[in-house]
Amino acid sequence: MVPEVSLPVEKQLALIRAHTVDILPEDELLQKLRSGRPLRVKLGVDPTGPDIHLGHAVVLRKLRLFQDLGHTAVLIVGDFTGMIGDPSGRTEGRPQLTPQQVESNVSTYREQVFKILDPDKTEFHYNSEWCSKLTAEQIIRLAATHTVAQLLAREDFAARYRGELPISLHEFLYPIFQGYDSVAVRSDIELGGTEQKFNLLVGRELQRLNPLGDPQEPQCIITFPILVGTDGVRRMGKSLGNYIGVMEPPDQMFGKIMSIPDELMEQYFALCTNLPAEEIAQLAADMKSGALNPRDAKRRLGRELVALYHSPEAATQADETFLRVFSTARRQTREDFEAVAEDFAIPDDLRGRPVWVSTALSQLGLARSRAEAARLVRGGGVYLDERQVQDPEEEVTLAPGQLLRVGKRRVARLVSA
Repeated sequence: MVPEVSLPVEKQLALIRAHTVDILPEDELLQKLRSGRPLRVKLGVDPTGPDIHLGHAVVLRKLRLFQDLGHTAVLIVGDFTGMIGDPSGRTEGRPQLTPQQVESNVSTYREQVFKILDPDKTEFHYNSEWCSKLTAEQIIRLAATHTVAQLLAREDFAARYRGELPISLHEFLYPIFQGYDSVAVRSDIELGGTEQKFNLLVGRELQRLNPLGDPQEPQCIITFPILVGTDGVRRMGKSLGNYIGVMEPPDQMFGKIMSIPDELMEQYFALCTNLPAEEIAQLAADMKSGALNPRDAKRRLGRELVALYHSPEAATQADETFLRVFSTARRQTREDFEAVAEDFAIPDDLRGRPVWVSTALSQLGLARSRAEAARLVRGGGVYLDERQVQDPEEEVTLAPGQLLRVGKRRVARLVSA
């Protein structure tokens, strides 16, 4: 016998609605919830890198909420679509991944996502299970459900078309294949970031039309805000080096959190922690009034997140380590900084040749621009290993193993790409 969802529908909807951008259509979602049956809630995961980060966790945590409400999580790793590359939000095409790269990236996904999801209530799929079996005729039938004009109306494709930037034909197929995932798993609801809205709507349309079988009840879609990365400018992303991975060691996770710009604190508390909305609002008000030092708020955020992904004991220890390392009352050692350092890959164009330190900082993502990097250097906030750098135009040759300290809270350990 299938268990019925016991929490009243109105309370379910209020929990689901929190921190979302769109619920489309909300009246259909309400009907699905009122059915009393466990719903199938789909989320697709992009295999472009090996790490699940806090940006992914925003949606994964909502998926866990659905599980706690009695529904089923359907997690799909896009190993087939990963060989196309998701064009959503891109100004250029993504590089096509090889099957070997995809397999390498997804090999640890289960362990990472099950830090958040309940494995007993999760279906785990690779979309090659069905996409790789589609015939040429079936792909043509699926593609015939959407026009080129519809695809070019997408903001990302439209911008590239106006700018006379290339759009490869296979990129048009990405939303079709992702949408077909919803047909294959009979999705009731699909979750995704705001940049995925077009793709999610394609899934809804393919279910309604289903040129390969019987029409299905269309899924509802729920979109979520984009979490800004540690650089304070761009969305959190693995390829941008501005992310915080859910599997990172406690000290490294805590140190990255302490580098987040002050103005992002409220967003991180809201999207990444379990604190009640009232408490988050009070923290934000106290920071604005000066009653709470942003540094102390970040320490609170660091403890919350390390406890969530590791343990309360690890959170306390990471906080103590950070205070010890960055205390002005004692001389820090290289071992101290190694404990909180983040790995930064040296870009190919910076490897093995002299480059201005301001250029290096901006290209590594340790400063928002070369001008900001120059200000940091002139302010005495940049060290290469144990030496303070004083001239923004000083030429340095970056090498694996070096430590770059930037500002009061960020330490980068340089590694090979």
